[in-house]
Amino acid sequence: MNILDTLQRLVETSGFYMLFSDWRQLVMIALACLLLYLGLVKKYEPLLMVGIAFGMLLTNLPGSNMYHPELWDAYIEGTVRLTDIIHGGGLLDILYIGVKSGLYPSLIFLGVGAMTDFGPLLANPKSLLLGAAAQLGIFAAFLMAIGIFGFEPNAAASIGIIGGADGPTAIWLTSKLAPDYLAPIAIAAYSYMALIPLIQPPVMRLLTTKEERETVMVQLKPVSKTMKILFPIVVTIFVCLLLPSVAPLLGCLMLGNLFKESGLTDRLSDTAQNALMNIVTIFLSTSVGATAVYYRFLTPRTLFIIVLGLIAFEFATIGGLILGKIMYKLSGGKINPLIGSAGVSAVPMAARVSQSEGAKANPANFLLMHAMGPNVAGVIGSAVAAGFLLAVFGG
Repeated sequence: MNILDTLQRLVETSGFYMLFSDWRQLVMIALACLLLYLGLVKKYEPLLMVGIAFGMLLTNLPGSNMYHPELWDAYIEGTVRLTDIIHGGGLLDILYIGVKSGLYPSLIFLGVGAMTDFGPLLANPKSLLLGAAAQLGIFAAFLMAIGIFGFEPNAAASIGIIGGADGPTAIWLTSKLAPDYLAPIAIAAYSYMALIPLIQPPVMRLLTTKEERETVMVQLKPVSKTMKILFPIVVTIFVCLLLPSVAPLLGCLMLGNLFKESGLTDRLSDTAQNALMNIVTIFLSTSVGATAVYYRFLTPRTLFIIVLGLIAFEFATIGGLILGKIMYKLSGGKINPLIGSAGVSAVPMAARVSQSEGAKANPANFLLMHAMGPNVAGVIGSAVAAGFLLAVFGG
């Protein structure tokens, strides 16, 4: 082989040579750079967005061979085993095993549980109803995805879960029901979570009166340490017996919380909150971004998913606010309906938005701890909704 043949081979195997073979690759690279800008400059959920965007960039660089969707198609069909993917796949194929198996989302929930204080929920158990009402967004988007946009039920269920405002839950359910839509659903979920301070306030002001927003709530009663320790144990037993499919997510959430509340496992709680959470976040975000392969991502259905994700968030906010208004009436004006909008599980951002809107109406208002009850209830609610959808459509 002479030097000219060698140079020609180097040129033809270069990514630059293959880059212009399909214009969609250029579009995806540009989109990845846009998402990096949103994560790094605009600070839209940077801990997840940066990894997702970079995984998207890697998988669309021609010649990188880091992720092979056709291998995963064959795995779903049963013609390829995980061992074949480990030996024949790329780096991102191997990392994606943790997404496909549900390992990463469950470990993320372990860390979330270790960082969550269920005290406000225990101090005001009615908050659980507000968290449940906010799941309206999941089922509204699910019905619209089927009835208007023509998605299959399993894909519609995955799209609907965006309304839970819980990224790991959306990834967990989608990887099992509709893996082809994993990237757009994850991007929509985390993008709208970052935009909650812009999405929720107009709806909150539209559906509540100034008098309702001014409502000052009484201080929450203290919660005993015994109750905080028993709560994760009791919830795990009851919910996992009711919906066994949700055991990986909810079980890890409650285990992390038990580490925190027991006071005897501080080292484990610290590891779950920090080191483990950070490592898993890197693997999860990068491998989810890798699924955004240009010929699967750039379709009209991706746009439909983005639209439905916004609708899901709006209906979730509406559901919580409507029940909040009902509770305001039934309590004789003692419950501020703004805390209902915190029923989406974007912790603690949604609770902070409730606090902000309440303070604008009445500077003496302090709703944060009251809103944290529905907020953490939303975490449980979205996990339960995902378990229900998996039980119904996972067969």
